[in-house]
Amino acid sequence: MTKYHFNNFVINLRYVSVRKIVLVVFNCLHGQAPQYLVELCQPVAGVASRQHLRSAAQWLLVVPRHQLSSYGRRAFCVAGPSVWNSLPDSLRNPIIGENSFRQSLKTFLLAMY
Repeated sequence: MTKYHFNNFVINLRYVSVRKIVLVVFNCLHGQAPQYLVELCQPVAGVASRQHLRSAAQWLLVVPRHQLSSYGRRAFCVAGPSVWNSLPDSLRNPIIGENSFRQSLKTFLLAMY
């Protein structure tokens, strides 16, 4: 495997991973995921002390603090909201349909990677 092929493999793997995480978060926010996952995706607007923040109107999610730098960032409770918060506002729109979301996400991620 050449260096070029390896780099394309890593980029493709990263694209697939990010896409899967974002789709799970989307399903959590629309009530189409198991309850234990839905509880991990908490909107900033749902926290009483943060409702007045600008991020509450931007449909951002609460990213919990993590202790371990090796495992903490990769846990879904941290990675899911972090990746979701990094999406553009047009993708985080709560009224966007699933098919439209998937197409826009694919376009965004392919342009990014």
